[in-house]
Amino acid sequence: MKEIELKIQGMTCQHCVRTVTNALSSVGGVSKVEVSLEEGKARVELDEDVPLDELKKAVEEWGYRVVD
Repeated sequence: MKEIELKIQGMTCQHCVRTVTNALSSVGGVSKVEVSLEEGKARVELDEDVPLDELKKAVEEWGYRVVD
């Protein structure tokens, strides 16, 4: 199992947290997602290799940004 941490910009409320959680959870190979509004981060556990670009795309389709 692999864990990735993503910095997310644009989240302002719990609705944003749910949206980002659902977006990341919909990506194949993702087994668990924890999103923190306060930290502006998402921790993603993967069952298999998932390209970072695929995770970014899932988040950015909903209007949020993944930053380095």
